[in-house]
Amino acid sequence: MRGRFWAASFILMLAGCATSAPGPAISDAETRAWWAVTAELSNDAMEGRDTGSPGYDRAAALVVERWRRAGLRPAGDNGTWFQPIAMKEVRVDRAGTALTLTGQGARPVQMQFLHAWTVRPTEQLPASVSGALAFRGYCAAADLRDVAGKVVVCLNTRRTGAPSAGQQVQAAAAARAAAIIQVDNPYFMVEPPRWPIAYARSVSLLDAAPPAAAALPVIRWNAEWFGWLVPDGADDLLRAADRGEPVASSDPPARLDARFAIGRGTLSSPNVLGVLPGTDPALADEYVVVGAHLDGYGFGEPIDGDGLYNGTFDDAAYVATLIRLAEQRQGRGFRRPVLFAAFTGEEKGLIGSRWLVDHLPMPRDQVAAMINLDQLRPIFPLDLLTVHALDDTTLGEDARAVAEGMGIRVRLDPEPERNLLQRTDHWPFLMAGVPAINFVFGYEPGSDAERRYRLWYQTRYHHPGDDLTQPWDPVAAERFNRFFYDLVARVADADRRPAFVRGNPYRRR
Repeated sequence: MRGRFWAASFILMLAGCATSAPGPAISDAETRAWWAVTAELSNDAMEGRDTGSPGYDRAAALVVERWRRAGLRPAGDNGTWFQPIAMKEVRVDRAGTALTLTGQGARPVQMQFLHAWTVRPTEQLPASVSGALAFRGYCAAADLRDVAGKVVVCLNTRRTGAPSAGQQVQAAAAARAAAIIQVDNPYFMVEPPRWPIAYARSVSLLDAAPPAAAALPVIRWNAEWFGWLVPDGADDLLRAADRGEPVASSDPPARLDARFAIGRGTLSSPNVLGVLPGTDPALADEYVVVGAHLDGYGFGEPIDGDGLYNGTFDDAAYVATLIRLAEQRQGRGFRRPVLFAAFTGEEKGLIGSRWLVDHLPMPRDQVAAMINLDQLRPIFPLDLLTVHALDDTTLGEDARAVAEGMGIRVRLDPEPERNLLQRTDHWPFLMAGVPAINFVFGYEPGSDAERRYRLWYQTRYHHPGDDLTQPWDPVAAERFNRFFYDLVARVADADRRPAFVRGNPYRRR
């Protein structure tokens, strides 16, 4: 594997010579250097860095070369920079996959895959499914007593108190439904659904157990086509669900027939690990982990003719921040050793960070803290930071102190229903009893910053539009990177080790 990555590095250096990064004028030299690395990691030659892809390998080779030249030491398996992870994949391919609705007094209608619907890929997914439709509102278990052999249609509201998507699946499987269709809530505006979907592909550890109710076809449905499933008052039903009102069950006069072209395979993709040794022998067993995910989506369903999901701000830009931190230090350590981690498989379910927590290059009790970089969008001025796990560990005190010194306010997550706390690579560390923290650019309700964030989320998140041509704010990027560099220095040089606050639910037992 080592030779494979160095070959990729040579190819990458040739490709990178011609790299240019269009964008706003950048007056700060450090931010220019950061943006140049971002451009190397997310230009088209990297092909979106999908887990297990040649583009990911090229990006990993670039990270290694930059960290090596900056004076880090390899911290992967067997003296290398890499921590390979064996994985398996299941995909539902466009060719050979189709879904047809019949009934309602009309001829059969084929719904466009990845635009109107998609399906959860599992190893147990059957090659086909058919059945009459049964609309059962929120699909609580008590509503599904008569759906055996039917395709049950559910409103996925994401409201507190309503059955979750997972609970709906469990209830449908227990009721022996033929399949379940979960309809997006278009009125969940804090995180509106985005279509088309890039692809139908799942990646998991090679020996991972199948997901719950893996043999049940779980179909996600674009609400724009809800009227094809339930023709009577579809929009009124969606609005009622948004208000949390009861909705009546019905049996639409329609039938669904679907077939799936299922592909399976195995792959290997590595975390990239380097260490900056510490300078204080008394703190040599207190590692600070700094991480960001290197993987992206790669090639997916084209939007306006563009099928390459470059992933510039998700998350190439913040792997670039790790690179720049190493390059600023040039081998000069902090008091504590710092483990640099570029994770694979974050977009496939935090695979790389979960693996690292279970296969650390040092005993787990020697990991003092984890500072993660993800979900950051420098697209408006940085005056407010949302901090995940802000009040759970003393890292929150450190973040407050650094931010306040820069005139930045910090706050808890104001949108916990999005569950961002558990959707990025600091979460496995928290669950393992390691103080950890993550950040999101904050905004006040109704502000221009919120408008820009919502627009970015609708038009660029997990979308080909997250590329080097998008607008961004160089001053905001510079301020956050400076905040991060200062926070790492504060934590890695502090007299006291980071700790959980009393009564915290994640505290190491």
